[in-house]
Amino acid sequence: MTPLSRTISHWKLRTRLLELGRRTLVMGVVNITSDSFSDGGRFLDPEAAVAQALALLDDGADLLDLGAESTRPGSRAGNPTEAAVSAEEEQARLLPVIERILKARPHAILSADTYKSATARAALAAGVEIINDVSGFTWDEAMPGVCAESGCGVVLMHTRGRPEEWRTQAKLPAEMLIQTIRAGLVESLALALRAGIAAESVILDPGYGFGKKFDENYTLLAHQAEFLALGRPLLAGVSRKSFLGHTLAPLFGGDSAPVEFRETAGIAALVAAILHGASIVRVHDARPAVEAARIADAVLAAN
Repeated sequence: MTPLSRTISHWKLRTRLLELGRRTLVMGVVNITSDSFSDGGRFLDPEAAVAQALALLDDGADLLDLGAESTRPGSRAGNPTEAAVSAEEEQARLLPVIERILKARPHAILSADTYKSATARAALAAGVEIINDVSGFTWDEAMPGVCAESGCGVVLMHTRGRPEEWRTQAKLPAEMLIQTIRAGLVESLALALRAGIAAESVILDPGYGFGKKFDENYTLLAHQAEFLALGRPLLAGVSRKSFLGHTLAPLFGGDSAPVEFRETAGIAALVAAILHGASIVRVHDARPAVEAARIADAVLAAN
């Protein structure tokens, strides 16, 4: 693989510009949920969530992504008739944490991980700069308008199907997989632009693990740089994903390596994602990611 060269750009957020490309930015994840695959409800309590957020910032995270509904495989997230978590419950979990983080760190850059327009509107009013929509604006038709009205930054992720469908989806040939992801990202970007969202406000995320079978994620990683042709910077979220556990399974004598033993594999995938064009990486543990990104950035700078 030939390392990519970097270009400098700016991500237009709600109240500020964020420089991209000079170095990889690290987005720390805080799951304010009872059933996240990665931390099993450790941060459902607001005090625990705030403490984790501040620890991520202290360990070098450039921005935080706060989510209050799990989108793990098998969940009912995005179900049009029976959502796993109501907008009211999602906001009750999310908004107090936003308020307390910004009280402690007024200049922190926060993202709300939600596909619900009502929650996005409330989170933006509470001070978040970014809406991270795992559905790429396809699960709530009001979401593009809410984001356009606020002028916030958006992350548009590709998701194939809904979480409750992922385990039964057929595996796609490599070429069809990449074409499917590209088409989905093109559709999401078009929805954003038609709503009046500035192109400079959009980041694209190919959606590792979201409707991709285990090995399909490696195909995606190998071809990730192709999505730069869509004209927007890329975010990659490979931290603790199940495809890593599946690959490591023979070392642990089961079907998958436990989540707590996927960190080293996650760092390897993170470096590959940076060398294949990711400007932002989404992680659960900031310090190792910051250190690994420094090394990947040095490789890119040498090129």
